[in-house]
Amino acid sequence: MAYRVIVKPSVAKVIRKSDRATQRRIVRLLGLLGENPRPEGVVKLQGDENLWRVRVGGYRVVYEIHDDRLVVLVLRVGHRGDVCRKGR
Repeated sequence: MAYRVIVKPSVAKVIRKSDRATQRRIVRLLGLLGENPRPEGVVKLQGDENLWRVRVGGYRVVYEIHDDRLVVLVLRVGHRGDVCRKGR
């Protein structure tokens, strides 16, 4: 079963502003998340049952998995030092 990957507009903007190599790597990862939302290297974030984080070079992608609807909702993409701090 394939999941539908939904990207928030703010995430799409971050991806567009990234360099080409980073764009390609993130877009490739998003395609893979549609096939398997829990790939090797994914980390479940504490405090919420649906939040997951995966590494893409120096960037992190934070997303929710909704198994009942077969949806992956990408919430944040950013440099590793900025994405996972509290309050962001």
